[in-house]
Amino acid sequence: MILEIADISIDPVNKAEFEQAVIAGVAEAIAPSKGFRGYKLNAGIENPGRYILMNYWDTLENHTVDFRESEAFTQWRSHVGKFFLKAPTVEHFTLASKS
Repeated sequence: MILEIADISIDPVNKAEFEQAVIAGVAEAIAPSKGFRGYKLNAGIENPGRYILMNYWDTLENHTVDFRESEAFTQWRSHVGKFFLKAPTVEHFTLASKS
């Protein structure tokens, strides 16, 4: 399983709207995508305009090719893109250890 982490910055005034946009965008655009297994959205405490979105995929290609190169990515961005103060930083991880 692949963990995609997106570090997102928004204006904290828009927190409630952004959180609802993520829920709607995941349901409409990401959840139906090949290899998608779930997500978690974490809101910053020290920096209330910072979010960490963690998406779980079967393979790296499920995110980078199947999703990112599809119309679903455009749908996703139509929900959340207007909130971004800058382009999110996105990285991928594999599990190295767990308890």
